[in-house]
Amino acid sequence: MLRIGRKATCVACRSLVSTNMGIRFRVPLQKLHPLSRAIHHRYCGNTNPQRTPHRTASARYFTSISRLPMRPPKPNKGSGWQNYQQQRNFWVARLAARLLKLRYILLGSAVGGGYTAKKTYDEWKDMLPDFSEYNWVIPDFVWELSEQIDLDKLAKALPEMEEIAKLLPDFDKIGESFTFLKSLLSSETSSNPALKATDASTAASHDGDKQYKKGLLGELILIQQQIQQHEEEVRRAAATNSARPPSPESTPSVSPSPSPPQLNRKSSDREKIDQLQEELLRTQLKYQRMLERLEKENKELRKVVLQKDDKGIHQRKVKKSLIDLYSEVLDILSDYDANYNTQDHLPRVVVVGDQSAGKTSVLEMIAQARIFPRGSGEMMTRSPVKVTLSEGPHHVAIFKDSGREFDLTKEEDLAALRHEIELRMRKSVKEGQTVSSETISLSVKGPGIQRMVLVDLPGVISTVTAGMASDTKDTIFSISKAYMQNPNAIILCIQDGSVDAERSIVTDLVSQMDPQGKRTIFVLTKVDLAEKNLASPSRIQQIVEGKLFPMKALGYFAVVTGKGSSGDRIESIKDYEEDFFQNSRLLRDGMLKAHQVTTKNLSLAVSDCFWKMVRESVEQQADVFKASRFNLETEWKNNYPRLRELDRNELFEKAKNEILDEVISLSQVTPQHWEAILQKKLWERVSTHVIENIYLPAAQTMDSGTFNTTVDIKLKQWTDKQLPHKALEVAWETLQEEFARFMAEYKGKDQDDIFDKLKEAVKDESIKRHKWNERALDSLRVIQHNALEDRSITDKPQWDAAIQFMEETLQSRLRDTESVIKDMVGPDWKQRWLNWKNRTPDQHIRNETKNELDRLLKLHDDHTAYLANDEVTTVRKNLEGRGVEVDPVLIKDTWHQLYRRHFLHKALSHCNLCKRGFYYYQRHFVDSELECNDVVLFWRIQRMLIITANTLRQQLTNTEVRRLEKNVKEVLDDFGEDTEKKTQLITGRRVQLAEDLKKVREIQEKLEAFIEALHKEK
Repeated sequence: MLRIGRKATCVACRSLVSTNMGIRFRVPLQKLHPLSRAIHHRYCGNTNPQRTPHRTASARYFTSISRLPMRPPKPNKGSGWQNYQQQRNFWVARLAARLLKLRYILLGSAVGGGYTAKKTYDEWKDMLPDFSEYNWVIPDFVWELSEQIDLDKLAKALPEMEEIAKLLPDFDKIGESFTFLKSLLSSETSSNPALKATDASTAASHDGDKQYKKGLLGELILIQQQIQQHEEEVRRAAATNSARPPSPESTPSVSPSPSPPQLNRKSSDREKIDQLQEELLRTQLKYQRMLERLEKENKELRKVVLQKDDKGIHQRKVKKSLIDLYSEVLDILSDYDANYNTQDHLPRVVVVGDQSAGKTSVLEMIAQARIFPRGSGEMMTRSPVKVTLSEGPHHVAIFKDSGREFDLTKEEDLAALRHEIELRMRKSVKEGQTVSSETISLSVKGPGIQRMVLVDLPGVISTVTAGMASDTKDTIFSISKAYMQNPNAIILCIQDGSVDAERSIVTDLVSQMDPQGKRTIFVLTKVDLAEKNLASPSRIQQIVEGKLFPMKALGYFAVVTGKGSSGDRIESIKDYEEDFFQNSRLLRDGMLKAHQVTTKNLSLAVSDCFWKMVRESVEQQADVFKASRFNLETEWKNNYPRLRELDRNELFEKAKNEILDEVISLSQVTPQHWEAILQKKLWERVSTHVIENIYLPAAQTMDSGTFNTTVDIKLKQWTDKQLPHKALEVAWETLQEEFARFMAEYKGKDQDDIFDKLKEAVKDESIKRHKWNERALDSLRVIQHNALEDRSITDKPQWDAAIQFMEETLQSRLRDTESVIKDMVGPDWKQRWLNWKNRTPDQHIRNETKNELDRLLKLHDDHTAYLANDEVTTVRKNLEGRGVEVDPVLIKDTWHQLYRRHFLHKALSHCNLCKRGFYYYQRHFVDSELECNDVVLFWRIQRMLIITANTLRQQLTNTEVRRLEKNVKEVLDDFGEDTEKKTQLITGRRVQLAEDLKKVREIQEKLEAFIEALHKEK
C-alpha cells in the first residue's frame, strides 16, 4: 500500500471533496475511498526522486479508471499553467461523468442478480417432486384434527391460573391456625417427635416442589400433596390434644371445676380444628371436581382421536394393543396342559368374595357396563369369566371365539350379552355339577377404561343348598385356590360391608394364600348400607385400616356399587356413589381418606398394581417357557427324528385328505365289477326264498298252467313286498364293503397307524348317516315287476344261459341238502372204520328214520312234498318194531330233507332233458310231452337279477357314491369342529408331544412380542 503524507496529496484528490462539506483534509489517506486513493496514486508526481512512479495493482481492479488516457506530467507554473488548468477542469468533468455511470452499473447488477436468483429458485422448485401424492403416509386424523377440535375454544375452556389459585386453601390462615395450635401445645411439642417430623416433611416438600413444572398438572400435584400433609397434621394435632395428660403440678387430689377462660380456650381449639377439617374437605372436593372435569375433557379428546384412528385403520396395518397381546397369551395358557412342571404364573387380577358380596357389581363398575347376569340371592357366576379391559373408541364387548360385537351403549345388546354369558356358563357345567372350571373369555373396550385382565370366580359359599351338587363347596374352593396360588396373581378380595364381618369366609381363604398381603387389595362394598346399619361407624374405619381382619393387604378401598335396583345404570350409580361420599361423615370425620373411596380410584389402583406385577414377572415367565421348549424339542429329536412335528389339527387334516381320496376312488370301480358283485349278492340273498317259496310249491302242481299261475302270483307278491327292499339292502351293503375294501387297500401304502381309529369312526358315522333315496324304491319295484312279467326267450344262448343258471342253482342246493342230511345221520360205515367215529343216539334214530323214509320214496317216486298222517304212523310203527322210539316231528323233519334231495335229483334230470327243448319252447310245447316251464322261471329270475344289478349300479355310481362322499365330508367337518372327538380319535405320545411343542412355541413367541411392546411403551 502506498504511503503518502498530507503535503503530497495531489490536486485531483483535493478537487473531489467540496470545501463546503465540512471535511478537513487532515484525514489520512488510508481512510479515503479506494477510488480516490487509486486516482491519486496514478496522477500525482513522485516526491521521491529515487523511486519510479508507483502503479498499484489495486488501481487495475477498476476498469473505468484504468482506461483513462495517459497524460504528460504537470508543467511548471508559468506560461503553460493556464493550459494545464483548462485541461485539469476538463478531466474533472469527465471523471464526474465516469463516477455517475458507476451507479447505473451497480443498479443494473442488482436487478440482473435478482432476476438470476429468482430464475434459479424457480428451476430448483420445478426439480423438486410433488409431495402431495404422499399425504396418505400421514393419518387422516392429523389433517382433520384442526377441523374437529377447536383448539382456541379448548384453550379458553381451561381454567386460568388465577381461578386455580382461588381454589387453593388459605395457607396463611392455615399457618396461623397451626401456629396457634403450636403455641397451645408448646409443652407437648418439645417432647413429641411427630410434629417435628411433620414440620421437617413440610419443609422437604417445599424444597421438592421446585422440581414440578409450572402449569396445571404441577399445581394439581402440589394441591394433592398439601391436602395430604394438612390432613395428616390435623389428625395428629387432634390426637395429641385429646391424649394430652394433665400436668402433675396442677392436678390436686380433687379436681376443681375448670375456669371459664379454660373452657373458652378449649372450645376455640375445637372450633379451629373443625374449621380446618371442613376447609380441607372443601379443598378436596374442589380438587376432585377439577380432576373430573379435566378427565372428562381428556376422555372426549381421546375418543375423537381413537375414532379418527379407527377410520383410517384400513390404510395401515392393524396393530394389536398391549393388553390384547397379553390377553392372547393368557387364553393359550388356559388351554395348555402343562408338562415338565411348567406352570402359568403370569399376572392377572383374581376377583374373589363370598356369594352375593358384590363381586360382579364391582367388575361392572370397572367395565362401565352391566355385562353379567344377575340374580337375587342365587348363584349366577358358575364358571370363571376372564374379562380383558382396554381402551377403545367404542364401548363394545366381544367373546374370544366369536366375531360378534355387542354395543354396550344399547340395552338390547346388553341383554343379549348377559343371555349369552349365562348360556355359556350353563353349557360349560357338566351334568350333575353346579360349577365348572372352564374359563369364558370376554374382551371389553371403551373410552376411559383402565387396561387390565380380571377373572371373576364363583362366589365362596358356606353351605350347600338344595339343587346344588354335593361337592359344590369344595369345587369352588379348589377353583379359587388354583387361581390364587399363582404367586403373581393380584387378589381382589370383595367383602360385603352390610353384613357382619365375622360371617366372611373369603378373608380366611385369602390370608392362607397370601399371608403377607403383598398382592391383595381389599374392597369393602355396600358402604352406604353399612353406614346406615352399623351403630359404630368406627368399625368401618377398622376394616379399611386392616385392624379388624387377620388378613393383610396392599390397600383398602370402600365403594358403593348400587342403589338397590338391578336396573340402575352405571352413570347413575357413579353419581350416587360420589354424592354419598361427599356427604358421608365417614369422609368428613377422617375415618376414610379421599383416595380410598369410589370405584374410580379402585380401578386406577388395581391397574397400577397389575402392570407393575406384569413388568416384574413377565420376563421370568418367558425364560421358563423357553426352557420347557428346549426339553420338548430334545425329546422329539430323540424319539421321532424322521417325522415332522404335526399337531392334532395337522394330523387330522392329513387323515381327512386320505379319507377323501379313498372315497373318490369308488368312482373308479368299473360298471362290470359293480354289476357282477350286485348280481351275485342279490341272488345269495333271495335264492332261498325263490327255491323254497316259489319253485318248490309251483313244482308240486300237476300241469303247466297251474305252475305258471302259481309262479306269477308268488312273484307278484314277492315284488310288491320284499324284493325292492332286499335289493336296496344288497346295494347299500355292497357300497359299504367296497368303501371298506378301498380303505383297507390304501392302508397298506405306507399309511400311518395313528389314523386307524379316526378312519373307522368316519366310516361308521358316514354309513349311519347315509340313507338311500326313497324314490328309488318305487322306481326299482316297477323295473323288477316288468322284468319278471317278461317270458319271451328270444334266442338259444339265452335258453342255454337259463339252463346253466338253473343247473348251478340246483346243484348248489343239492350239496347243501346232502350236507344237512349227513350232519343229521352222522358218519357212514366208511368214516366209522377209517376215522374211528361213532354215531350219537340221536343220529342213530335219525339214520333209522332215514332208511325207512328212503324205502317209502322208492315205492312212491311221485310222492308229494308232505307226508300224510297215516304214513307217519306207519313209519313210526315200523321203527318201533325194530326197537326204535321216534317222535312224529322228527319223522317230518327228516322227510323234509329227504324229499328235497329227491326233488332236486329229479329237477336236475329234467334240466338235462330241457337242454334240447328250445325248439319245443318256440312252439309253446305243442304236441310235446316235454314241458320246461321251470327253465322259463329261472330265465325270468336271471333276467330280473341282471336288470336290477344294472339299475342299482347306475344309482350307485350316479347318486349314492356322491352322497356318500358328501356324508363323509360332513362327518369330517363335524369331527374337525369337535375338539373332544379329535382328542379321542387321534391319540398317542407323539401327538401330545407335538401339541405341547406348538403351544409352548406360540406362548414364547407371543410373550416375546408382548415384552418388546412393553419395553417400547416404557
